[in-house]
Amino acid sequence: MDLALDRVRAHTPVPATEGERDAAVLVPVVERDGRLHLLFIKRADHLGEHAGQMSFPGGGREPSDDDLLATALREANEEVGMDSTGVEVVGRLDDIATVTSYSVRPFVARVPDQEWVPDEREVAEVVLLPIDELTDLANYESERRDHPHYGDIRLHFFRVDGYTVWGATGRMLVQFLELACGWEMPAEVDRVVDPDADFPV
Repeated sequence: MDLALDRVRAHTPVPATEGERDAAVLVPVVERDGRLHLLFIKRADHLGEHAGQMSFPGGGREPSDDDLLATALREANEEVGMDSTGVEVVGRLDDIATVTSYSVRPFVARVPDQEWVPDEREVAEVVLLPIDELTDLANYESERRDHPHYGDIRLHFFRVDGYTVWGATGRMLVQFLELACGWEMPAEVDRVVDPDADFPV
């Protein structure tokens, strides 16, 4: 699959207008066995926030970080052992404000494949999901609900190889696939659920 990463590069990202703490993530495009993948982490079950969920490597900005790109690269190194040598940052997606009061800045990068070493304190598993399967609408569904933080919202669920990407990471993934792959989200949601329905369905 060919990616139009020039469209990511040309995108003018929208900054978040809310969020008490700054954070950044890396959206790593990795080639393995002739296929393009996105690298995710499955967060450890004991973490207080977003335990067990799929996310891109990243975290909160530290005072020692020169900028938010430095935050994303540092966190990727800490969480999965990513070597920043050869990492090519191609652009940014829109900032995301999360329910945990973070303003998250996503950086898209081409990253050479390597032996990934998860930080056992935070990461249960490093997962590479093929982009051609993430764009397959058979692996996508969505729901609409009245969210206590966001109000009326459409939630996205990508189910590939037994993993489910959703939440803020799902929102970032939608924009990445639209920009880089020309992916089109179905006009209609699969279901409307009650505000107190479990996450994810």
